[in-house]
Amino acid sequence: MFSSKTLWATPATVLLAVLAGCGPGTSESAKKAEDAPPVAVSVRKASIVKLPELYEATGSVRARVTSVLSARTMGSILEVRVQPGDSVKAGQVIAVIDARDIETSRRQAEAGRREAQDAQPEADSGVVAAKAQLDLAESSHRRMKSLFDDKSITAQEFDEAEARLKTARAAYEMARAKRHQLDSKVQQADEAVAQTKLQASYANVIAPFAGTVIERKAEPGMLASPGTPIAVVEQGGAYRLEASVDESRLAKILPGMAVRVHLDAFDKEFAARVGEVAPALDAGSHSFIVKVDLPGLQGLRSGVFGRVLFEFGQREMLAVPASALVHDGQIDRLFVAEGDAARSRMVKAATRSGDMVEILSGLSAGELVIDRPPQTLTDGIRIEVRP
Repeated sequence: MFSSKTLWATPATVLLAVLAGCGPGTSESAKKAEDAPPVAVSVRKASIVKLPELYEATGSVRARVTSVLSARTMGSILEVRVQPGDSVKAGQVIAVIDARDIETSRRQAEAGRREAQDAQPEADSGVVAAKAQLDLAESSHRRMKSLFDDKSITAQEFDEAEARLKTARAAYEMARAKRHQLDSKVQQADEAVAQTKLQASYANVIAPFAGTVIERKAEPGMLASPGTPIAVVEQGGAYRLEASVDESRLAKILPGMAVRVHLDAFDKEFAARVGEVAPALDAGSHSFIVKVDLPGLQGLRSGVFGRVLFEFGQREMLAVPASALVHDGQIDRLFVAEGDAARSRMVKAATRSGDMVEILSGLSAGELVIDRPPQTLTDGIRIEVRP
């Protein structure tokens, strides 16, 4: 058990020990900082300048034309000849569907056509024979009528002649109808053959244009029906950067407007133009989509991240050299020269314009900003300003 003397003595002892340990060390550190040679720096005055008003939006690359290639007939999928990332040419076969049932239907249609065509000569002969009988019946009828008018034959004999004429006419019309039926059967068979040939052509799923396969949606052995997706292909050489833009900029952005685009995957910036401005706003984000037409770039694909820079004239702003900014993750800092010491200052930076950057807060006009600060520069360190 601790005595009361021990309990009272311990705090005083600890305090004396801390004071004794810290005093000389602190003085020595401060003395070393004061004795260290100043860091040579160059400064630039923060000033109000007139610079282009810039706005940066981010988005992703999308193909102007994307097509989902689907089956147009029913059958088992025999082959899928592409993989995601493959380049395809217009008319290239993407997949093959089993068309044996269609081929059977085609043969049946062709057989029906041949049967109808084979019956046509006989039908033609029937028409000729029926016409001959009709001609004979008409000639006989004319004679019998003349005789009847002269009262040389009885009424019954004339009625029999009229009956034979009507029968001959009916036989002739029937022969002609049969011939027309055969023509219709041949036409129907031709249409059936053409339809089966068309259906057979659907057995090969082909690419409608040159492009890149971005998704494979079917595998061999699957049963396809009309509308079953097989693969997704995007047209090559026609891409857009679709960027989300704040609704406050809607009135300033128009189709044909010149912009600058930077694609991170290519580490390249180039000129482009706005191709389309979406007419509808997103109610949730209060933004709208701007589609910027991109030039042809080898290896460009959908999904590539990009930035688009819009310029809306000029305005006055507080600006410093972009080289004066120090980035600590998401935080931007500057070093300001105050007398013979450097002072670290957190600031809010806006869009960069050339070699200058706008400062929205954390700095005032006229303050001296250290340009290209050395890595050894820290808050409070002594500095020597040099030209």
